[in-house]
Amino acid sequence: MRRYFGRKLLVYGLTFFVAVTVNWVIPRFMPGDPVQSMLSRANVSQPAAVEAMRLHYTSMFGFDQPLWRQYLNFWGALLRGDLGISIWLFPTPVTDVIVRAVPYTLGLLVPAILLSWVAGNRFGAFAARRRWLDNTVLPLGYVLTATPYMWLAILLAWALGIVAGIFPVAGAYSFAMRPELSWAFAGSLLQHWFLPFASLFLVAFGGWAIGMRNMIIYELEADYVTYLRSLGAPGRLVRRYAFRNAILPQITGLALQLGVLVAGALVTEIVFSYPGLGHLILQAIQNQDFFLLQGTFLFIVLGVLVANFVVDVAYVLVDPRTRAGMGGAA
Repeated sequence: MRRYFGRKLLVYGLTFFVAVTVNWVIPRFMPGDPVQSMLSRANVSQPAAVEAMRLHYTSMFGFDQPLWRQYLNFWGALLRGDLGISIWLFPTPVTDVIVRAVPYTLGLLVPAILLSWVAGNRFGAFAARRRWLDNTVLPLGYVLTATPYMWLAILLAWALGIVAGIFPVAGAYSFAMRPELSWAFAGSLLQHWFLPFASLFLVAFGGWAIGMRNMIIYELEADYVTYLRSLGAPGRLVRRYAFRNAILPQITGLALQLGVLVAGALVTEIVFSYPGLGHLILQAIQNQDFFLLQGTFLFIVLGVLVANFVVDVAYVLVDPRTRAGMGGAA
């Protein structure tokens, strides 16, 4: 088992290095000049002052150095836990900006991922044994899983927010309130949270339900099920074994779908102006904020890699064949 996880950690380490390098390169291909963007917001009219500010900011951010030196400086600062200063919210450190946005993104992602996976698998397994429900869930599941996150978010905002007026369509809480520990503020948070959560949940729910429905039908036709039935095993016991075998590919699918779900959450946040990492990425692009863009990408990469590692550990704990294979290899 130690060798297995050692190889996994090596793969994740290499993946992290490549992903962070790509994240550092991408902002440098963006059009525009971040220093010029700062000067435009400063609204300084004196040419001498503008030139002095340009030289100061260029030197402070290290843009006057060769790219290879900037890359090495980036890794040096990263190993010290320094993500730089935000150009958009100068002089706020990027770490502080991200820390304020992370709870909103996690508050959407974690419930949407876990609840959609559990509910979708349970519903798909139940629908596979009910013909009338199978005829309903199959087309509905295909429609949901094929629906883009952004399109469903816009549809929910229009139907439940603008037309019905049930839920707000922008922000994380009422613009008339300030963050505080009160039931009124918690209720406002929940109201603004529901529509982004629902758009993520429904799309993911459809995919998990379809996948589990197909896997249950496949397992119920397997040889071991026929053998159990010939022995007179109760139907509940047969379905339990079928579900345990069918859940293994769904665990693997969860690891593969994490990146897609994270990307969907970022786009959904933009639709609802939800102040999470997706909103930060949009602002960083609009303001040519290299450091904020690098920081948000870094957090997303770390989050996806850690979540995938947790799924790998869960797979080893759930599947006895994996543990037996590791024991035989040792």
